[in-house]
Order: sequence, then structure tokens, then C-alpha cells
Amino acid sequence: MGKHGFGIDIGGSGIKGAPVDLRRGKLADDRFRVPTPQPATPDAVAATVREVLDHFKWDGVFGCTFPAVVQHGLVRTAANVDPAWIGTDAHKLLGKATGRDALVVNDADAAGLAEVRFGAAKDRDGVILVSTLGTGIGSALVTDGRLVPNTELGHVEIDGLDAESRAADSAREREDLSWKDWAARLTRYFQHMEALFWPDLIVVGGGVSKQADQWLHLVDVRTEMVPAKLLNNAGIVGAAVLAAEQGGGKC
Repeated sequence: MGKHGFGIDIGGSGIKGAPVDLRRGKLADDRFRVPTPQPATPDAVAATVREVLDHFKWDGVFGCTFPAVVQHGLVRTAANVDPAWIGTDAHKLLGKATGRDALVVNDADAAGLAEVRFGAAKDRDGVILVSTLGTGIGSALVTDGRLVPNTELGHVEIDGLDAESRAADSAREREDLSWKDWAARLTRYFQHMEALFWPDLIVVGGGVSKQADQWLHLVDVRTEMVPAKLLNNAGIVGAAVLAAEQGGGKC
């Protein structure tokens, strides 16, 4: 693996990317952000991804996060992007549109791997669960450094409801919950995760992790739980690392 890679993070409102120092897990330049096209169709998003790459004059393989289940390059679901993505071979689409080899990965998986390699779970062995608390609940499960892709644990049914509908940060904001009341919901969710996976460490990310001192100590779990460290750069870093290690779909 070389010294530098390139990562792009596709979100519902913005598409941002930067070169990444693969040895340190840090951005090697300032991020460049372009608004996500509306509607976020495959061709429109692919053109925007090319714009980000061209901004940095990056010609090599690159990694790209996507807010969906991505199975061997095929997009199986679509969240905050056009449903036309479902069934699209994202590796081939982005490769053809950009003229570079691309590796596309679920956004939470990329962020989780970055936290394990360079962030809050660095040098920790065993089963690591990384959860991103935002509009939904993203998840990444890493076992002894190996990623189990597309876990989608925010959609586990708890008490007859989709877990993220009650425990995501968006639910806290929508229902104007106190930190204590929201922490009670997180306790129910993470105790369920403990029963299923018996993690050695839980890392919580998402924008609300910046306020971890307000609520983290209120979550009653047996597993050590810590806030994420890489924050908004985690997806870019993780995507770049995976692309550098695995290569991309040929354009």
C-alpha cells in the first residue's frame, strides 16, 4: 500500500473528498465539497464524483462511500439518494464516468474501519461495534481487524419497532427528548447488541458524539463504550484505505 490514497464520501446533501495519508489515517489536503445533485441519480452523482477527483487531479484508484448496502459493487438499497441506484453496479458506473478504478463501500463500514485502524479502537483486538447515531443508526462490525460488511444493525427490530426509529439522534430531536430519556433508549438498543454480538468495545460516532459528555455516561451497558475520534473524516479515510488495499472495479 502506497503512502497516499483518495477517499470520497457521498451524502444526502454533499459529496466531499480528499487525498489521504494512509499511514497516519489523516487527510493530506483540505476536503473539497460539492452539493449532492438533486435528484441524486446515478449519472448525476457519478459526474459530481469526477468533479471532486478532477479538483485534486487524482488519477489513481479511489474509494467511495455510499449510504446503502453495497454488495460486491452492486447497490442493493438507497437512502437519501435516487431509487434508480438499486441494482446499479457502482464500481463500473463510477469507473466509466471518472476513468479511474473505483471501490464503493457502505458509508458506516468505511467509517467503522477507519475508527478501528486510526481512531478510538486503534490497537484493540476482538469484536468492535461502531455505531453512527444520526438520521438513522449506521453500524460497522469489525472482528480482529476484519470488516463484516453491510450489517445494517440500525434496522434490528426491538419491541416491535425498527431500532433507529426510536434511538437515532433524529428521534431525540424529533421528540425533543432529554439526554436522560434518549440514553434510556440507547441503553435498550445497545444491550440488545451486546446480547447478539458480545462486543469487546463499542464506538459511537455521528455528530452527536461531539456531545458525548452529555449522554454517554447515562447509557447502561457492560461493554466499554467510547466516542469516535475521526468524526467527519472517518468515511473518507476508511474508503481510501479499503481502495488502496483491495483495488477497485476495473473501468
